[in-house]
Amino acid sequence: MNFGGKVLALCGGVGGAKLALGLTEILDPGQLRVVVNTGDDFTHFGLPICPDLDTVMYTLGGVSNRQQGWGREGESWNCFDTLKDLGAETWFQLGDRDLAVHLQRRALLDAGYSLSEATATLYQGFDVRHDVVPMTDDPVATIIESAQGDLPFQHYFVRHRCQPAITGYRFNGIEDARPSPGFQAILDDPALAGIIVCPSNPFVSVSPILSLPGVRERIGKLGVPVIAVSPIVGGAAIKGPAAKMFRELDLPVSNQGVADFYGDLLSTLVVNDSDRSEPLNVSTQVYYCRTLMHSLADKVALAEACLSILKP
Repeated sequence: MNFGGKVLALCGGVGGAKLALGLTEILDPGQLRVVVNTGDDFTHFGLPICPDLDTVMYTLGGVSNRQQGWGREGESWNCFDTLKDLGAETWFQLGDRDLAVHLQRRALLDAGYSLSEATATLYQGFDVRHDVVPMTDDPVATIIESAQGDLPFQHYFVRHRCQPAITGYRFNGIEDARPSPGFQAILDDPALAGIIVCPSNPFVSVSPILSLPGVRERIGKLGVPVIAVSPIVGGAAIKGPAAKMFRELDLPVSNQGVADFYGDLLSTLVVNDSDRSEPLNVSTQVYYCRTLMHSLADKVALAEACLSILKP
């Protein structure tokens, strides 16, 4: 596909990484910038863990565990097994290869690198040629407000396996955070042709990005098309706790719920073909295609569909 201009993809988690991979198969490195959620980041054993940045890195680097959707292929667990033997907290799995990434990130940050600079260095190590940047270099922490009290996101997601009923969520530190230099640059770039919101969890993967001070307003004033791929298919989430969150926050678990969540930010909502019969009361364009991504061909096809919407 011959596509002119630049594309910004807002991304978090496995679904976002899949579509990002499809986009990299079509767009030249200078045409695509992927901005990744960092609200999931946390410190574990003194190491900075960036789950979404690493999921995208492993996916674009061709080393991700395709069966589980996260982590490294061919991982080993010697360090983790030793931690268990020592009675350490092992609710968050750290494979040996994955651990090396966190150790290097710690070393880079301690040497004075910003998160953006550390991310660029790590991605170069995995031969990722396209630009991928964190949403911010400042600390932001997603907190799940639940029936069991406030839970840092990884505690909710991994330690408690999303079981506590969610009553709300917030992003600690968001008021003082600023978009990363790479994020700011693409928003200011006159060559930006459109924005793709990947099929990531709207509440905890995309909302942190849009909640950065001034970001949603800037996107609304850009005058470029903004499309979102719905993560809901047949009244269920493709992956993760999105459907459960919609339900517990008293929002419809449907494409209508996704459209309502993003509101007037969107120009197009991309919906899976199987949901054509779902009634939608939206002011935006609705584009139907296959959004389920099992193979590389699926990822590329969805990326092509998204770019065809953006193409003048």
